[in-house]
Amino acid sequence: MAQHHRGNDADGYGTDVSIDAPLSEDPRQTSPFAISPLIGPRVVTLAYDGLCTFEFGVAAEVFGLARPEMGEGWYRHATAAIEAGPLRAAGGLTVMATGGLALLEEADLIVVPGWRGIDEPVPKTLLQALRAAYSRGARLMSLCSGVAVLAATGLLDGRRATTHWRYADAIAARHPEIRLDPDVLYVDEGEILTAAGSAAGIDLCLHVVRRDFGAEAANSVARRLVVPPHREGGQVQFIVRPVPQEREGQRLSPLIGWIDANLQREVTLAEMAARAGMSTRTFQRRFRDATGTSPGEFLLARRLRHACDLLERQARLSLDDIAVASGFGTPATLRHHFRTRLSTSPAAYRARFAQGS
Repeated sequence: MAQHHRGNDADGYGTDVSIDAPLSEDPRQTSPFAISPLIGPRVVTLAYDGLCTFEFGVAAEVFGLARPEMGEGWYRHATAAIEAGPLRAAGGLTVMATGGLALLEEADLIVVPGWRGIDEPVPKTLLQALRAAYSRGARLMSLCSGVAVLAATGLLDGRRATTHWRYADAIAARHPEIRLDPDVLYVDEGEILTAAGSAAGIDLCLHVVRRDFGAEAANSVARRLVVPPHREGGQVQFIVRPVPQEREGQRLSPLIGWIDANLQREVTLAEMAARAGMSTRTFQRRFRDATGTSPGEFLLARRLRHACDLLERQARLSLDDIAVASGFGTPATLRHHFRTRLSTSPAAYRARFAQGS
């Protein structure tokens, strides 16, 4: 018997995907939104042959589950097949979606999970539907290699975007007009959003929740997922590259813990190297191998993360207090790094992400 998961059965909408169920040749065109009494944003996640189930699951988890605590304005979610079934999915599954491309005509947000192959062509019907949705004001969001679909629409030309580091070179070669940044977890370009690797999709989905419903809502969803509300760097998210030497990473763990405990004071390169038991030159090389960044950049990212945490959680602390506690010394220095690294100000960040805002 098919295992059928619906994010909100009682209201007739949600994440409608039958696993290992008999599939019709043509996806249903009826809309699950029409019979929903709720008024929240309508999210459509695409399904296709070769579906990446992890990325699909991330979108379904964040946007498709019932969350009564969020009230009646929460997201309404549906799944749209871009082609006739059966649709095969990673992990030996087959899926049947609630509707087809007609659902995109009603969507406020369209999520493209990881695409079935970086070299696989994108159907013209899908490209046309995405362009039409964007033209009428829908947001488009890709997770991981799903950026290949958005790139094929031409809507990313001249925009900043990201994708999994494995696909960055291929996307850059095929679409040089895109300002590709493979060193971030996600990019928010307003109406078009892109996430890096698979798990970065969680970060981007939480960012969208934060943008739509505020920090408290995003924090609530993150708690249910048992993940941090957002990772290193706040709105500009940095990734840690693959660690080529696991032993080196373990060796540096105590040092990283010490850095986190001493952010409020000056920390020099020589002091870090001495604590790691290495010469300065050797330490710099091995630290970059283990973390993908320099000790100085790593320290700055940790200071920014700590400042962001204080801005979110400590409403009574002044900017002077936060600047000192995070090691920037003065509000002017704190503002400078927020502006250059996060493209915002500490005051604006607090207004947007502080708990209870």
